[in-house]
Amino acid sequence: MSQRRFLAAIFLLLLSPGAFAQQLKPGTQAGQLRYVVVDTGQDKCYDTSGEIAAPKPGQPFFGQDAQYAGPQPKYNDNRDGTITDLNTGLTWVQARGEKIPWDDAVAGASKCRVAGHNDWRMPTIKELYSLIDFRGGFHQSPEDSRPYLDTRYFGFVYGDEARGERAIDCQDWSSTEYIGTTMNGQSTVFGVNFADGRIKGYPKFRGPAVRHELHRLYVRYVRGNDGYGKNNFHDNSDGTITDQATNLMWAKADSGRGMNWQDALGFAQAMKLAGHSDWRLPNAKELQSIVDYTRSPAIDPVFKLTKLTDGDYPFYWTSTTHLDSPIERMGTAAVYIAFGRATGWMRFPPDRGEAKLMDVHGAGAQRSDPKAGDPGAFPQGRGPQGDVVRINNFVRCVRSVQQSPAH
Repeated sequence: MSQRRFLAAIFLLLLSPGAFAQQLKPGTQAGQLRYVVVDTGQDKCYDTSGEIAAPKPGQPFFGQDAQYAGPQPKYNDNRDGTITDLNTGLTWVQARGEKIPWDDAVAGASKCRVAGHNDWRMPTIKELYSLIDFRGGFHQSPEDSRPYLDTRYFGFVYGDEARGERAIDCQDWSSTEYIGTTMNGQSTVFGVNFADGRIKGYPKFRGPAVRHELHRLYVRYVRGNDGYGKNNFHDNSDGTITDQATNLMWAKADSGRGMNWQDALGFAQAMKLAGHSDWRLPNAKELQSIVDYTRSPAIDPVFKLTKLTDGDYPFYWTSTTHLDSPIERMGTAAVYIAFGRATGWMRFPPDRGEAKLMDVHGAGAQRSDPKAGDPGAFPQGRGPQGDVVRINNFVRCVRSVQQSPAH
């Protein structure tokens, strides 16, 4: 190859982030950048009751997800039953497939031969969550809803209500097992629900009423970029932590107190730390990027984590509005990450026993809370698993090493 053609090839490679990501190799300096946190896709602003015009600096609700642009979702349909994410370098099976037990999903990866490849694997929860798109929202029926997944590229179906399923019963398994247990002692695996926009721990069996029946969920195999989701934290010794894998800088300590969503946005905007004043409330994917699913609480001990008076740990706000609600209340909730137990009030036997507080979804779950209000109005939580409602959640601020401009 001539020198001119060689330089031209290098130039084109650098212009293509997806191609570049696929070329990176573990152990290299460039390889530390393979963990690209893709933008959530959220492009509208909300207050506590619905959509609003984009706030300006200094106004209430400024600094939310839609006002900061990260790497925008970008996919390539390979026309062979696979989809490549041009940000992460991960290639995915396009088709939806069938619901299967987790052990069968794990075993099936080595047998998968889609597009002639034999190196398919079960995705980790961080790989799987990289696909979530927070323009989605579930609004009581599939007809009124939009999946949290780009269905122009990926196969997707809601639960089959004709067979007794709820529309939201269409979750995907990951390979990430919870190191603890949920639902009164059941072995649990994390998964993503692309119908209602959550990460939860799902028991391998269906529950106390049908303890011996295997839980069946979907699986979407992945290949490529086996460094995705692996953090590389550096303590800067100035109250900040840099993840050199993502180029995100984090406050080492959290807010130390809880607050509603509007105040959380304002707290982050007012933060001045280590000579920086461009701190913000992290979006859902940014905050999930620092979850350590090998621990409980699910965070590297390089970070300081406040412990609540009851011995549990706070939920942490993100800047991402959660649109999983009836249309008339769309925008009233925001996403949080539970680094400690994701607790809820459950009855055993179901619907008959006394409601007890327990870990229902696992440390590292992503759920949502009302943005404002009185947590006392939810004495036994909300939703099918009685998710604990706190509203006054904590904050861990973030900034980009190369700052993303506010819109």
